[in-house]
Amino acid sequence: MGFFEKLGEGLRKTRDSVFGSIADLVTVSEITEDTYDELEEQLILADVGADTAVRLVEQLREAVRRNHLKTGEQALDALKGIVREMLRAEEPMRLDGRPAVILVIGVNGVGKTTSIAKLAHLYAGRGKKVLLAAGDTFRAAAAEQLCVWAERAGVPVVRHSEGADPAAVIFDAVQSAAARGYDLVICDTAGRLHNKKNLMDELSKISRVVNKACGTASVETLLVLDAITGQNAISQAGQFVDAANATGIILTKLDGTAKGGSVIGIKAKLGLPVRFVGVGEGMDDLMEFDADSFADALFLREGEGQA
Repeated sequence: MGFFEKLGEGLRKTRDSVFGSIADLVTVSEITEDTYDELEEQLILADVGADTAVRLVEQLREAVRRNHLKTGEQALDALKGIVREMLRAEEPMRLDGRPAVILVIGVNGVGKTTSIAKLAHLYAGRGKKVLLAAGDTFRAAAAEQLCVWAERAGVPVVRHSEGADPAAVIFDAVQSAAARGYDLVICDTAGRLHNKKNLMDELSKISRVVNKACGTASVETLLVLDAITGQNAISQAGQFVDAANATGIILTKLDGTAKGGSVIGIKAKLGLPVRFVGVGEGMDDLMEFDADSFADALFLREGEGQA
């Protein structure tokens, strides 16, 4: 199954519930004020968020006026273009360090551990030498769970005993990776939200020890969110974004929800690029996010083919 086809399948529930209707709405006839009103309602139903829905409709209205668009097909293309621009990352992920380090953060239950394994599988498949760090030392059996997934991905894990200092685990992993010529270290972190100050202190400490362990390391901090929670994921995410200086989003379980429109709301509200999306349970089902492909797959109408 090709990239676009897999993404299209992953977005099927979202498209069948709302976005297919939006595409039909926009293309049936000339755009009128009633069309704009209905489009705004449909976008809110699609879980993009009320503020973002208003913003999208206003941008479409302006594009129709400015470019003298007449047909629904032209308006749909304009709407896709607006969504693409809204979702496009300003900068690529920074993976140029020696080693590159990815800190993976998020509350328990969002698919953090499986996402780490899938990331390891993705980059190992590209010829990268990958090491995992079991930095969630507080949740019972978290390290064991990570080791099981690491074995499936075919990559080693650095771990300490339960209750150990998470920063010490990650320090050892980064130092070991630098000494042994690893390209990438992917670090699990605790998923609890018991106290914002403690969380901030812990994640800040982890970020600092990466540079202490290896001065040539680069750091990306990816926040894992569950697409099924939709707009609720945004309020949950805010605390982690503030605490950890997150640089991007991994959105999991996109195939299991009709709330795929939350991708748009998350980018608009948090200002963070979506870096990866999960569209299934298989090891190959974590995909690098591409704004163009996402917008095309989101607005795909019944009977249209997939590349």
